[in-house]
Amino acid sequence: MRQRSRRRIMRATVELVDQHGYAGTTLTDIAERAGLARGLLSYYFDGKRLLMQSATHRMMHQALSEALGELAPEASPEDRLARAIDTVLGLAMDHPRVMRSHLALILDPDTGAFVQDPEQRQLGAILQELLRDWGAPDPAAEHAVLRSALMGGCIGVLLPGAELPLAPIRADLFRRYDLDWRLGRPPQPLPPERERPPARG
Repeated sequence: MRQRSRRRIMRATVELVDQHGYAGTTLTDIAERAGLARGLLSYYFDGKRLLMQSATHRMMHQALSEALGELAPEASPEDRLARAIDTVLGLAMDHPRVMRSHLALILDPDTGAFVQDPEQRQLGAILQELLRDWGAPDPAAEHAVLRSALMGGCIGVLLPGAELPLAPIRADLFRRYDLDWRLGRPPQPLPPERERPPARG
């Protein structure tokens, strides 16, 4: 019952923030959408900010589990890692309000903090396993690098007024891990060409 209630709260949070943004969503709204008493939210989550992070981490690890589950059992480690990168970047495109809110909260120096809740640990465990299979000598350290790179990629496609196209961000991540552009879910048939530096002289 406790886990079901937590899941309902987190699902309601993502749905409402998708529709109204973080500032436009109240804990009362979330409780009503989840069909629970307002007081239960405070019992399960220590404030709206921590609830938002947990809800986003749950959305990410669920999407990642589903995307990897669609692959054939014999899929290569490279194909699985490519699918994971595409899934996280795809969430930024499909749920921009949720992902912007999540990033803004953890980057705010006054109120931000990266929360390693159970949802985040499940997400991290999946990514570390993918990196171990891919051949990372230190999957935990490489996970920290990949996590930062994915956060940076999400910021790139979401930055208001200075959004970057998805393709070059994806291409840089795929080059880092030596992944073929055709793996995963490419946003276009061919990778973008890298700009060449101007000729000297």
